[in-house]
Amino acid sequence: MAHTETSPRSGCQQRPIEQPATLDDWLAAADVALKTVFARPAAARPNPGDKFVDTHDMQLDEKQRRLSGALIRVDHVGEVCAQALYTAQSLTTKDPALRNHLKKAAQEEIDHLDWCRDRLNALGTHSSVLNPLWFAGAFAIGMAAGKLGGDKASLGFVIETENQVEAHLQGHLERLPANDAASRAVVEQMKTDEVEHAQAAERAGGIKLPLPIRLAMRAAAKVMTTTAHYI
Repeated sequence: MAHTETSPRSGCQQRPIEQPATLDDWLAAADVALKTVFARPAAARPNPGDKFVDTHDMQLDEKQRRLSGALIRVDHVGEVCAQALYTAQSLTTKDPALRNHLKKAAQEEIDHLDWCRDRLNALGTHSSVLNPLWFAGAFAIGMAAGKLGGDKASLGFVIETENQVEAHLQGHLERLPANDAASRAVVEQMKTDEVEHAQAAERAGGIKLPLPIRLAMRAAAKVMTTTAHYI
């Protein structure tokens, strides 16, 4: 909850005190970027697919492994972009309550990153080699949304991003091999979390973005997902 100012004359509550991002916030954001792109942040929650790994991964043939690996690589890139978006927006907002909200959502995206990396390793494949590019692009979009549009537009980007991620996760559930229970469990939980993130952004005051912006975001996401499927 943000602190508020009270007028000594009228006793009326004024707008919340603005608290711009501090140097510590920027250093923390740099740490997030380095860990997201070049290292492996640790999840706070257990991997929902762990209980299926030993019994089900052995049942996957090579074609199924390649398909699952490609789909999870795309999902991992989506989480890299979400982490960049949340990190940038936590730096642009001056509302401490919103900043904490974004940081909490970012922590859940770290869980997703770690879970996807687990599956990529288990499937014998790799994350996208273009992750630095994806992170930089999403970070720039997050900064622009926060600086130019303010908090409501910034949250609108969160809503649209999470809605798009939810849709492509549903598509992946329809394409993942039926016997890849570990990957399916991970994607199911990610999808549930993304719905909650979008709803939380709406409750926080996010607005629906204009159609041209939403279409542009979908076009950019199509390029990203198509490329990440292979590299």
